[in-house]
Amino acid sequence: MGVTRRLLMAVVGLLSLLVYLVAAYVGYTLLLPVWDSRPSPTVAALVVVGTAIGLGVVNYWAVTARLKRSLDAAELPRGRAPGVYRRLDALVERMDVETPTLLLAELPVPNAFAIGGGAGAIVVDRRLFRLLSAAEFEALLAHELAHLETRDALVQTVAYSLVQTVVGLVGLVLFPVVVLTGGIARSLALLRGDPSSWSRSWFGRAQRYALQVVAGLGFAVTLLLLGYSRRRELAADGRAVEVTGNPGALARALRTIERASTPEVGPLRQLYVHSEADSELSRLLSTHPPMDERIQRLQERAQQNNGAKVGQVPGNCR
Repeated sequence: MGVTRRLLMAVVGLLSLLVYLVAAYVGYTLLLPVWDSRPSPTVAALVVVGTAIGLGVVNYWAVTARLKRSLDAAELPRGRAPGVYRRLDALVERMDVETPTLLLAELPVPNAFAIGGGAGAIVVDRRLFRLLSAAEFEALLAHELAHLETRDALVQTVAYSLVQTVVGLVGLVLFPVVVLTGGIARSLALLRGDPSSWSRSWFGRAQRYALQVVAGLGFAVTLLLLGYSRRRELAADGRAVEVTGNPGALARALRTIERASTPEVGPLRQLYVHSEADSELSRLLSTHPPMDERIQRLQERAQQNNGAKVGQVPGNCR
């Protein structure tokens, strides 16, 4: 019985090996003409990058339009909040951005965010009007205007599209290697009568390394993009301070939003998902820096500004 089983595995392994080799040969003969007529590396790179950017822009506008519809947001009329619009207009005059549409929505937590390009829109949770002072609300608007000014959302969407395209091409190039090496490894393991040993063979390890290359490349580039997103948040904080001259107001606004988004202390607190980064891995995988880090940077900036004012000597005292 054991001899028969081993002979059967050998026959299956041999047939499998022949199938994989024939498939590899057919694939090679089909790809050879394509390879011979390939464009220059420069043209190929331009086509890939151009396609990725185009798809990223289309995806960005589609997602933005879908997000606006899903929010069920209403535009805030100027007549209802003249003070808010006076501050918004003053900020727009000091920044390289068109006047955005202010949209009111019921968000899961009190917050605000910018969407769209050009004039764009700023979505504001209704609760912020009673939670924030006028100066704090102005600082928050300046932060969101900074995102519109540099088109951060568009840039990041296009970058993700480019990364997905590149990683997909690498995966496409390595796919024949993965299939062939895995098939040969399994076929040889059957010929040896030990099917489970395929992963320990040279071909099995080659397949595993090829898969790890694709996964590692995708993960590494994703970390870079997330790091870029966190830097843009800090840059938007800095731009808001530059325009308003009031880092303390933005720090207080962020602290208020954080507290309003944190569940009250109680037996069910651990059932809530809180946005604060609790580990190094969660920090690396976050699109925003930890709120405490942002607030500390702003508070230090406020102390520096206060110190500079204290250090100034009035002209009549010189």
